[in-house]
Amino acid sequence: MSIRLVLLALLAWCTASGALAAEQVRVGSKRFTESYILGEIVARTAARAGAEAVHRPGLGNTAVVLEALKVGAIDVYPEYLGTLQKEILQLPDGATEAQMRQALAERGLAYGVPLGFSNGYALATTAAQARALSLRSLGDLRNHPDLGIALSQEFLGRADGWPGLAARYGLPQRPAGIDHGVAYDALASGRIDVTDIYTTDAKIAELGLAVLRDDAGFFPRYDAVLLYRADLPERAPAAWRAIGGLAGRIDTDRMIAMNGDAELRGQPFTTIAEAFVAGDASAAAPASRAGLWARLTGPDLGRLTREHVGLVAASVAIAVLLGVPLGAVAASRRRLGQGIFAVAGVLQTIPSLALLAVLIPLLGRIGAVPAVVALSLYAVLPIVRNTATGLLEVPEGLKLAGTALGMTRLQRWRLVDVPLAAPVMLAGIKTATVLTVGTATIAAFIGAGGYGERIVQGLALNDSAALWAGAIPSAALALLTQGLFELAERWLVARR
Repeated sequence: MSIRLVLLALLAWCTASGALAAEQVRVGSKRFTESYILGEIVARTAARAGAEAVHRPGLGNTAVVLEALKVGAIDVYPEYLGTLQKEILQLPDGATEAQMRQALAERGLAYGVPLGFSNGYALATTAAQARALSLRSLGDLRNHPDLGIALSQEFLGRADGWPGLAARYGLPQRPAGIDHGVAYDALASGRIDVTDIYTTDAKIAELGLAVLRDDAGFFPRYDAVLLYRADLPERAPAAWRAIGGLAGRIDTDRMIAMNGDAELRGQPFTTIAEAFVAGDASAAAPASRAGLWARLTGPDLGRLTREHVGLVAASVAIAVLLGVPLGAVAASRRRLGQGIFAVAGVLQTIPSLALLAVLIPLLGRIGAVPAVVALSLYAVLPIVRNTATGLLEVPEGLKLAGTALGMTRLQRWRLVDVPLAAPVMLAGIKTATVLTVGTATIAAFIGAGGYGERIVQGLALNDSAALWAGAIPSAALALLTQGLFELAERWLVARR
């Protein structure tokens, strides 16, 4: 009897341990400082509860991270009620909490865990500009139609962004687009006059900016919450209880301080989040940012290089498999070829983030798979065009000679046409590969890694060293790739 009890106890312990280890929580975040920090806090909180927690940071804009949540590539990410109401659910002013929850439930989603602060949109200018032009509220912008306004790309197109704001206040300006990470420097240096801000940005106080009052009450409340898949509390109950404990723990001052730790004091997101989760109520100690060489040769260089090379190799291989046959068809059937060139050209005009946002629901995942599909589509055009050009340049006499020797059409194509067209075809593949090395940095926007990971973080923090630490290896890889292809071209020419 005692042996049986021991065995049952061991079985129960193993089952409980397995159940605990099986809890998985995949956290996402958008591509700005605060979202990185909050995503890291949620992931570390879940990990402390025993879950296998993964943070997929910097997932582009709202459209990208929302699609990742809807298809189950992530389970939860930090969001704001105003964005939820206006941009995601597109509900009218005055929508109730019950309406929001019902609309989300229809999509298999839910929101909760109010974190304790609100981070709203606003427009800001420098204090000097505000004094000189008597700018105190958003309505005052009507009196200065020549002001240089530059806004983040997402704000330009959001329902709660510029279109609605301009209509509410009757603003005549035509704003330009600018990345949020570099907008503050542009404002401080006088290159722009007004930009959109997040009200918890640390640089507002550092630069002494004047935040324009929303006297018409256009912007909704942007209380910070967690948007999650409705089945997450049931799938990971222990982790969810721990995550629920974050409710009300982050007030506005603490969030501004944590943003400042990252943007002003050079602290890594992981360090800031760990200090918060560990219960350290003080701001992280100031730290000088590592120099460019230290960033270039950082411990993540090997991983990022493997990821980047893998993305490029897979994408170009698929593009070759698609592009060479399509180029051959275009060369042999001119009318059909025009259509092939047109489709390949249109694919290259699709904005990268838009294409990625479309591919995520189609493929049901984020990461390398949609990134490779997008990069392959972008790489097809030069391969198709050069393949067709190379085959059309094969002298007609040599084609007739091959036929006269009794070759079938396929044999002639393989033994005569392709060898003669190979240098031009290889040049197209070279162009596609070099372009893909640079374009592959977009993969970081959907969690596929590569050198773009450094660039995305550098943009979020306006950290030029991080930007160069991603751009320089990418440029070096492009030069190396071009050199290798040129050697291959010389070898082909020497064999002819």
